[in-house]
This record gives sequence, structure tokens and C-alpha cells, in this order.
Amino acid sequence: MWNLNYLKVINHGRLLSQGLCRKCIGRWISTCLRQSHVRHRRDAFLLNRRTSFVSQTQPVSKPPWRILFFGSDDFAVESLKMLHASRDDTKAEVIDSLEVVTLSSDAPVWKYAEQHKLPIHQWPDVNLSAQFDVGVVVSFGCLLKESIINKMPYGILNVHPSLLPRWRGPAPIFHTVLHGDCVTGVTIMQIRPKRFDVGPILQQELYEVPKNCTADELGATLAFVGARMLMDTLRHLPERIANRKEQPKEGATFAPKISSRMAWVTWEEYSCDYIDRLCRAIGSRIPLKTIWMGNPIKLLDFVGKWSMPFPDLSAVPGSVCYQKESNTLLVRCKDGWVGFKTVNFKKRLSAADFFNGYLHQSVLKKSPSPNTCLFHSNKERCQSPGGLDSRPNMLLQKKTSL
Repeated sequence: MWNLNYLKVINHGRLLSQGLCRKCIGRWISTCLRQSHVRHRRDAFLLNRRTSFVSQTQPVSKPPWRILFFGSDDFAVESLKMLHASRDDTKAEVIDSLEVVTLSSDAPVWKYAEQHKLPIHQWPDVNLSAQFDVGVVVSFGCLLKESIINKMPYGILNVHPSLLPRWRGPAPIFHTVLHGDCVTGVTIMQIRPKRFDVGPILQQELYEVPKNCTADELGATLAFVGARMLMDTLRHLPERIANRKEQPKEGATFAPKISSRMAWVTWEEYSCDYIDRLCRAIGSRIPLKTIWMGNPIKLLDFVGKWSMPFPDLSAVPGSVCYQKESNTLLVRCKDGWVGFKTVNFKKRLSAADFFNGYLHQSVLKKSPSPNTCLFHSNKERCQSPGGLDSRPNMLLQKKTSL
């Protein structure tokens, strides 16, 4: 005999009221339980997927950071090295992931990234499908679009080797040496779109410029200082951003790229000290140049200001003489004499070889020109000290007013 029971079941929001036998009730309950278990597993899986996706796309509030690095030259490699070392140091907990954007396969940054198997993007084809927390730009030379900057929840940091706003631009180290600055430093700042080196300052550190140092020597030191400061900023990034300061409007100067025009010496205008600074600033990359007998000549192995024991008071700027005791070629400039050990005139010549070939009395007697013993300034190509100081600042003022 059927033993009927009255069962009320809520299934998918619907109220089911049925009269069923005991066996049917058992089958019904088993089916409902199985369906409920399947739905629960499916919902848990979908929830886990959504949670995982959110955790991957949402910015984190503290280290370790996911970093996209922009750089090109040896100065930038120093910062990349420290970032890479920190990523591999599980105890440091500063860098989670690191990818690199650079200009070409010839760039030192590309070579380092390739050697250490870091993901590389060749500018301007930057794949931003991955999520990054913060960008880092070091000696990159290209303006980043606002869309790239906005992809980074903490913006993009820049390591700049000067005490901003002094020496904004692509060549701050060269102009620091060229203008005889006694103090420089490194600035960690956030970049802004459309203009270089105008963003807020997160950290700044002073550095006393060593006497008689070259731009290469100063650059190597500031690269290390900047890399260390970058890591310190990343360890305390939210705090540094909260306390960032806008750059002051006073004291802004511009540091344009060095060019071959800067290497032409104007003997009538350049002092001994300026020639010394010019050589230390650009000499390793662009040799100083002048005109000899209507042809360009490169001046190499600069030995600095020279004290003449018996100065020729009638000597005009550009006058050339040879000192046999020190095997040095001496040239008269605005306020004294400077010395060079080697020249390149058609080929590389020592001071003694140049003297024997072009300055010896037997040679001079055959020359029809009375100005044979003179180096001439190429004023059409050279860039005067005044021009170096004034024109960049005028350019900066125009940019600032935009």
C-alpha cells in the first residue's frame, strides 16, 4: 500500500508541493542534493576565476612591485642591474617582475636584458597587456605618451643626474662639468607627458663634484648614486609620492645635447679654464678642433694650462709653439697658453712629429703665408661660451611659458 507523504521543496526559487511515496521522496532528495553540489562547485570555480583576475589586475599597495623599465645607455644599465638583482633576491621583496623597453639591439640596456633573459620591448612597440605597478625611466631620450603613463597606478619614475630644476634636458652631466659646477646631485621624480624633467620631486641628493673630474667619471658615480636612490624610493614609494614636491620655478636651466659644433675652439674668446672644462666635458667623445693651414685639425691629449717661463707678449690668440723639453704643443688662447701632446692632421702625430713636419724653421721658410704658426678659429661652426649659457636658457624660458 502506498504510504503518501506531503513534501514542500524549493527548487531554483520555485515552491514545489507534491504528494509522493517514500521511495520517490528519497530519489527526489538525492537528485536535488547532486544538482546542488554541482551548482556549488561551478559557482565556486567561477568565483575563484573572478577573484584571481581581480588580484592580477588591481594595483598593489606595497612592494614587491611589477616594473616596466625604459632605458638605453650605460648610465641606465646601473639602475637596471640593481632592479634585476633585487628581483632575484627573495629576501628584499621590492621587485616582483621586471620587463625592459629600449631603443635598439645596439643599446647597452638591450644587451644587458638579453644576456640576463629579461623580457624586451623595442620602442615604440610596447606591449602593455601585462599589468605593471610603476614605470622607471633612466636616460631614455624619448617622451612617453600620456596613455602609457596612465597605465601605471604609481606613475613613471625618472632618475635624473642633476639637482632639478637645474640642467633639465638630455645632457646634464656634460653641462655640469662644462660650466664648472661645484655641486650637483641626483633627482628622483615622476614624469609628466609632453615635456622633459618638469615633474614633481620624490627624492633628491647632493653630490660634490670632484676637482678636475671628467664627464665620464662623474657620470659613472652618479649612475651608482641614482640606482641606489631609486631602490630606496621604491621601498617607500607610497610615502614618497604622498610627500612629493613640485619643482621650483626659479633656477631652471636647460642642458641640450652635445654636438660637434661645441668642439671648435675660439682662441680669441676661450680662457684656459674654459678650454680645460670643455675638454673634460666632451673630449672623450668629440675631440677639440681648430683650423690649420685652411684644414681642420684635432687636438688630442690635453695637458691643461701651461705657464710659459719667458712669455711672448706679442703672441696673439691661436699662436702655436713647441716646447722640446716636455714634448708639448702650446697654443695661445684668450688669457694664457694651453698644451696638447698629440694632434690628428691627416694622421695621428705627436707634438714632436707635428713640429718637425710643419713648424720647423726649414719648413716655415718655404711657406708664403705669414700666419703659418697660427691656429685659426672656425667661427662659422663654433659655439661660444656665451652662446652655451644664454641660448639654452632662452629656449627653456620659451618652453616654460607654453
